[in-house]
Amino acid sequence: MLMSILSDYYLIIKSLHIVSIIAWMAGLLYLPRLFVYHASAELGSELSETLKKMEYRLLRYIMNPAMVASLLFGVLLFLTPGVIDWSAWWVSAKILALILLMAVHINFSWWQRTFHSDLNRRSEKFYRIANEVPTLLMIVIVFLVIVKPGQ
Repeated sequence: MLMSILSDYYLIIKSLHIVSIIAWMAGLLYLPRLFVYHASAELGSELSETLKKMEYRLLRYIMNPAMVASLLFGVLLFLTPGVIDWSAWWVSAKILALILLMAVHINFSWWQRTFHSDLNRRSEKFYRIANEVPTLLMIVIVFLVIVKPGQ
């Protein structure tokens, strides 16, 4: 019965998955940019305090719910009969890239807490480099899902 429901609502689930991913990726691309600005802000300054609020709200109210929604709708897509060819290697590669993306999210959460507690010790340059990681993982995931190499 669940499989029939998933098949009937496949396009709606897929649409919700894509919208969730867009929101999650927007946060994953914007949060480290805030970290770049925060790393150069003077401790206790108005800018630092504003960035603390922005980082917290972005993570708490946009990124976390979007990640959960992305995972939920992604699992529903995986469970939909005929959508995934589990013998294709790209599926495992996509899951690995997703796990890495979730690890990036967890890392960003940790860094947000260090900024919130005024304990950041990393440079602006570090966060500029870290800002590229979700972009690279996003590119890998999109190519794997669209091209489906080995299928």
